[in-house]
Amino acid sequence: MKSQRLNQVIVWAITGVLVGLTGLLMILFASFTGSLSPAEQDTSYEKYYVIITDNSGSSFWQSVYSAALSEAKEHNAYVEMISDNLSRDYSASELMEIAIASGADGIIVTAGETEGMTELINKAYSHGIPVVTLLNDNTQSERLSFVGVGNYNLGSEYGKLIIDMAGSRSFPRDTIKVAVLLDTGTEDSGQKVLAAAIQDSIAKNEAEVGYTHRPIEISLETVDASNNFSVEESVRKLFVSGKENIPDIVVCLNENDTNSIYQAVVDYNEVGTVNILGYYDSEAILKGIERDVIFATLSINTDQLGRYCIDALTEFYDIGNTSQYFTADSYVINKSNVGKYRKEESNEK
Repeated sequence: MKSQRLNQVIVWAITGVLVGLTGLLMILFASFTGSLSPAEQDTSYEKYYVIITDNSGSSFWQSVYSAALSEAKEHNAYVEMISDNLSRDYSASELMEIAIASGADGIIVTAGETEGMTELINKAYSHGIPVVTLLNDNTQSERLSFVGVGNYNLGSEYGKLIIDMAGSRSFPRDTIKVAVLLDTGTEDSGQKVLAAAIQDSIAKNEAEVGYTHRPIEISLETVDASNNFSVEESVRKLFVSGKENIPDIVVCLNENDTNSIYQAVVDYNEVGTVNILGYYDSEAILKGIERDVIFATLSINTDQLGRYCIDALTEFYDIGNTSQYFTADSYVINKSNVGKYRKEESNEK
C-alpha cells in the first residue's frame, strides 16, 4: 500500500513538473508576442515564423532578419527574432522549445551538429513544424532545408588573401604566423571545412608556384563565444602571451570576432603589425579597412540569407517541397574597392 501511494506521489510530481514547464513556455511566448507593436498586433498574417540565432543583436543578424521579415510580409507571413522580446538570455535549445510550444508555422535556426539540436529539430518536425537551418547546418536531422554559404569557397578566398599578404607585406619573423579563430566547443562542421580550405589553398599554391614568400604556419585558435566578455578575454590572450606569440595574420569567421580583434590591435598598439582578415561589412569593419587596420573582409549577402529562408518555407507550404540547399553570395572588400562598395550600397538605399 505504501509503495503504491509512493508511486502515485511520484507520478503526480512528474506530471506537475511537466505541466509547470509547459505553462512557463506558454507564458514566455505570450510575453514576447505581447510586446509586438499595435500595428503588428492588428495585422493578420497567414503564417508565423520564428528565427533563432546566436548574438541576435549584431548588425549581421539584424540585417538577415530585416530581409527575412520583408520577404515574409510579401507572402502574408510574419517572422519574429524570438530572442529580441525576452527579458533574459536563453540558449538556442530553450528558444527552440519555446518556438515548438508556441506552435510556430516554421523555425529558422543557426543549428550546428549537436545531438541536442538534432533532437529538437526532429521534435519540431514531429509536431508538423518545418525547420530551416541557417549558416550552421544539422545534417543528421529532419530539417527542411539549409541556407548558408559555400564554406570551402570562403576558405579558399581567405587562403588567397593570406598568400597576397605574404607576398606583398613585410613580416618580422622567418615564418608568417596565421591564427584562424574558431568558436570553442562548436559542433559546426562549416567552420572546420572553412579552416581546412584555407590550408588546402595555401598548400596548393606552394605546390604550384613554390615558395614565393616566407613559409606560412597556420594555427587554429579557439574563442569562447558564449558572451561578449568571453570573446574579448579569448582575444586578449592572443596579445598578452608574449611578443613572439602574437600572430602576423588573424582570420576572423564572424562579425563579433572581427570587431574584437580590430579593437585589440588598436588597444595593444599592433596596428601595422597584425593583419586582420575580417567577416561581414558592418560600418565599423569598413572603417577599419579604410584606416588600414583591416586588410580585407569577406562580406556575405545577408539579404539573400534572409530571403532564401522565407523562400524555402513558402515553397514548402505552396508545393509541398523545396530545395535542400540555398547558397548566398560572398565577395571580398578591401582598400581598393571599399569606396565603390559604399557608393553601391548608398545607391541601393
